[in-house]
Amino acid sequence: MAGHPHEPTEPERARALMTEGATRLVEGVRQGGAAWVVARVTEIVDAWGGIASNEGRAAMLAAARRAGEQAAARVTRELTDLFARDPSEQRTTPLEVVRSLRYEATAVLASAGVPPIERDPFDTRSFPDDVYGIVPRAITELGFDDTTRDALGTALLAWGTGKARLVPRDP
Repeated sequence: MAGHPHEPTEPERARALMTEGATRLVEGVRQGGAAWVVARVTEIVDAWGGIASNEGRAAMLAAARRAGEQAAARVTRELTDLFARDPSEQRTTPLEVVRSLRYEATAVLASAGVPPIERDPFDTRSFPDDVYGIVPRAITELGFDDTTRDALGTALLAWGTGKARLVPRDP
């Protein structure tokens, strides 16, 4: 008699969801993290209007590209480290890690002399170090088209669903 295929257990299905989500999230940061940093820096600098020369703008964009590459590499490492831990020992979420892309973007803006923006009280309380109001609200902000944005949203949902099934909260 041939062996029956193994029906995955609930914990195995939950871990598979987490693994699938984690893989897609890491890839999403690899593909979109640097571009996100460059886009936010460019957006804020353009709104500010304080860099008039072409040379100054080119230098700022070069700094933003370098910072974006560094940010994407750092966040990719941090996500990989997070996902390597047992789910019960994960004390942060992938979105919290991704939101830290703002650090490198903020450093570029500050070094360019861009003044902080006025933010609403909720944002100021929630993200006190986000003086330019650039923190990603959702993982989907890293996507460069609707398909990528949907894939990132689905990946985060899969990871979260898997973790909730593996590490139920006490009532």
